[in-house]
Parts: sequence; C-alpha cells; structure tokens
Amino acid sequence: MIRGVLLDMAGVLYDGEQAIEGSAEAVRRLHDAGFPIRVITNSTRKPRRLLLRRLAKLGFDIDAEQLFTPASAARARLVKKDHAAQLLIHPDLAEDFDDIPTGKEVQAVVVGDAAEYFTYDAMNAAFRALMDGAELLALANNRCFRDAGGALSIDVGAYVAALEYASGTSASVLGKPAQAFFETALASMQVPAADAVMIGDDAEADVAGALTAGIGTAGLVRTGKYRDGDEARVTPKPSFIASDLSEAVDWILNRKDRKE
Repeated sequence: MIRGVLLDMAGVLYDGEQAIEGSAEAVRRLHDAGFPIRVITNSTRKPRRLLLRRLAKLGFDIDAEQLFTPASAARARLVKKDHAAQLLIHPDLAEDFDDIPTGKEVQAVVVGDAAEYFTYDAMNAAFRALMDGAELLALANNRCFRDAGGALSIDVGAYVAALEYASGTSASVLGKPAQAFFETALASMQVPAADAVMIGDDAEADVAGALTAGIGTAGLVRTGKYRDGDEARVTPKPSFIASDLSEAVDWILNRKDRKE
C-alpha cells in the first residue's frame, strides 16, 4: 500500500523557470487524495529560501517542512559535531551555512555545485584541507543536470571524484542516493520505506538510489534530464515509467488502496 510520496524537484516539477505542464495540478491531486508529500532535491546552487520562493511562484503548494535539501543535512551534521568547515559551494548557497564556523581548524570540506567557482585555487584549497585530515562531505554526487538553457551540464559528482582521487579520501554523500537522506524525509512523514513511492527524472540517483535505500516503489519520468534508454542503464530498474508527473500520479492514485 502506498502511504507517502517523495518527489524530485528540478526536472519533475519544473524545468528552468517554467513548471512542467500539469505538474502543479498533479501535486494538488496528491494533496487532495491525502498523501503526505516530501520534495527531496539534490539542488545545491540555490539556498532553501529561494527554492521555496521558486516553488510558490510556479504554483506549487509546498511548505518549508516538506522540502529536504542536502545543504540542510550537511548543516545539521556540522552543528551536531561542532565542526568548522571549508565550503566549496556556490556563493548563493552560503546563507544556508551562516552559523557554521570556518577558519584554520577545518574538520570538514563541504562540496556542492559551485559552477564557475570550481577554480583551481578553490579545488586545491579543498585538497589541502583533506590532506590535513578533514572529512569530505558531498552535498550530492550527480553526474549531470539540465540547466536553465535546456542543455545537460556537468554536475558536482565529477569534482567530488577529483577530490577523492587526489586525496585518497572517500566522500560521505549527503543527498540522493544516500539512504539517510531518504530516511530523514520518510521519518518526517512517519511512513515506512516499503510504503513510499519516489518519483524522479534521474534513473541513477532518484530511482535506483531510492530502491536500493529500501523505498518500496520508484517511478522514472521522461522529463528533465531523462534520456532514451536511461531505465536500462541502472539496477535496480524503475518500478514504472511515466511520461511526466501527471501520468505518474495517475499510476499512484490507481493503486492508492491496493496491497501488493
């Protein structure tokens, strides 16, 4: 039985500055059917505040408690450990780490999608901190994403891999497909993993990642970064494939009370 829904954001709800046709209505249909919803995103270029503003502007009824970001997970981890951090992130994201100390006694390097700020000097400074014993925290590990212009762009995963290779350090990934990230969102809904469904456009991080983490069902939508044949390139395979979120919600609502 499906009792809760996890949704990816970019590529599922919207592309660039436009909501994907029917997606806002699809979210409303889930609300009307009584499903708790959590949006779990690997977006690491914009702060939580601006992500929520964008969702509202595009017509999505998503509040702060329903949005889970890797930056929030990283901040909580750093605060719990009382760690100072070196941030290799986009300046726009810095406000999500306002209360995190930085300085010479760095215990963690936090890497997000820094875009044009992935300079040699910035990467080398992160490398040196890792060589001095700092842990490597990757806000995400995605290979690519669909940018505002509509083309695929290289994502943070390549830079994380470079730092891992250079330093001999393994990164702790805080966004999808990390099991803890899915589990945190599920716990906030009080929904067991087996009774949840994940909908995403990334066959690797969203779909295979969710199924590997114990999510009962994961559907792949042919929007956003999806490319023909993505479903055949991952294991586990998607539970179902839909043309877009609206069709995925049809699939969910048709199984609302079905025990499988």
